[in-house]
Amino acid sequence: MISAFRQLRVATSQGICLHDITPLVRDGIQASGIKDGIVVITSHHTTTAVTINENEPRLLADMRSFLERLVPSQDRYLHNDIHLRDCPPDEPENAHSHIAAMLLGSSEAIPVCAGEPALGTWQSVMLVELDGPRERTVSLHLLGT
Repeated sequence: MISAFRQLRVATSQGICLHDITPLVRDGIQASGIKDGIVVITSHHTTTAVTINENEPRLLADMRSFLERLVPSQDRYLHNDIHLRDCPPDEPENAHSHIAAMLLGSSEAIPVCAGEPALGTWQSVMLVELDGPRERTVSLHLLGT
């Protein structure tokens, strides 16, 4: 059994945006030498998410719009009462980003078959930025043979 760990760095765009990290996941699998097993992809941030879906520009625009309607950034959130929290004064008011991340989830587990992620034809691994732009870290933990 082989166990491997990789960290990916992703520079994200402003606001809510989705980044296709499938090529980075593929590279991590190939570098590990694992042919058959599983890869767990995890975001290290509370204002990002990891999901699997189609990387189609109009769908991504729909997703951004949907998240803005579901968790509006202009709504009143207790987390945004920066003056009442023990945090730096330049802390962003980003409760909406945390809530959206909780709804979407921070990790995905994907089978690895013949050294490739076992994804469907239209599936991509997406890092969902909810509070960008920022430099983000995503880990790959691989187990297999």
